[in-house]
Amino acid sequence: MTKKRIGKTEFVKWFGPILDALRDLGGSAKPKVITQWIGEKYNISDDILNERYEKSGVLKFQNQLAWARQYLVWEELLATSKHGVWTLSQSGWETKLDEDQAHSIFLKWVKVFQELKHEKPQQSIDTEAEEIIKLQQENEPESQVNLKPTLLQVLQNISPTGFEQLCGRLLLEYDFENIEITQKSHDGGIDGYATLKLNPFVNLSVFFQCKRYQGTVPTEKVQAFIGVMETNKRSVEKGLLITTGSFAKAAIEIEKINIKLELIDGDKLVEMFEKVELGVTPQMIYEPNLKFFEQYMETPTQR
Repeated sequence: MTKKRIGKTEFVKWFGPILDALRDLGGSAKPKVITQWIGEKYNISDDILNERYEKSGVLKFQNQLAWARQYLVWEELLATSKHGVWTLSQSGWETKLDEDQAHSIFLKWVKVFQELKHEKPQQSIDTEAEEIIKLQQENEPESQVNLKPTLLQVLQNISPTGFEQLCGRLLLEYDFENIEITQKSHDGGIDGYATLKLNPFVNLSVFFQCKRYQGTVPTEKVQAFIGVMETNKRSVEKGLLITTGSFAKAAIEIEKINIKLELIDGDKLVEMFEKVELGVTPQMIYEPNLKFFEQYMETPTQR
C-alpha cells in the first residue's frame, strides 16, 4: 500500500514545480531544460534522474514529468505544442499548485475519463486512479495508452440534446446554412433542418435525425425515418440519419435504392469530425520506414 502511495505522490507532486520552472524560464522551455531546472531545485540525484523502468526502458523521472505535463495541458494550464516545447497558458502564469491541489486535479480528470467511458461508473474513483497510474508507469504520454476515451465513446455518452446540437455544429463546419434544431416536442422524428448551397442557383434542403447508439440501429427505425421524410410538411431533398452506432445490412440496402436517404454511422461520423478537426486535436506519429533502413542493414556477404 505504501509503495503505491509513493508512486501516486511522486507523479502528482510535479504539477506545481513544472509551472514554477516555466515561470522562471520565461514561459516556455524544452523538456530537458525543465528536467534540469527541477533536478537542481529539488536536489534530485543522478541515480534517480537516470533510473529506468525494467520492462519498457523508459526513464522514470522524465516519464513522471511528461505525465504531469499532460494533465496540466488537459487543465489548460499549459498550451499544446507540436514542436516539443512546453508553454504556459495565461492561466498557467497565474496558477501555483501545492500537492493537495495537484492531486485534486488528477482525481478530477480520472472522474472525467470514467464518466466518458461508462454511462454509469462501474468502479470507484480510487480503483480507476490506481489503474491509470499502472498504465502511466510503463508508458509515455505519446504512446497509445487506453487512458482517454475515444471520440466515439465521447459522442455516445453526451446528452441527447447535446448530440443534436453538436450534429448541427458539424453540418455548419461542412458549409451547411440556416441550421435549425427543432423543439423536441414538435419535431415529429426530425431533429433539425439545414440547407447547403450547391452553386449560386441551387440550394439543397435537408433534415436530419440524430441517434446515440452503441449497437446497431434497428432497421425499422430507418424505415420510420423514411416515413417521416415522405410525410413531412416541409419539402426537402435529403434526409440525414446520423448515429454513433451502426446500420444493419438491410438498412444499407434501403439506402441504395432511396436517393433521398443518407445514412451516417459512427465510423463515418468520426471521420467527419477528424476531417474538419472539430473537437479533436491532431497528432503526428513517426514510424520507422523499414524499407529505407534495409539498405543499411548488415548482410552476410558484407561481413
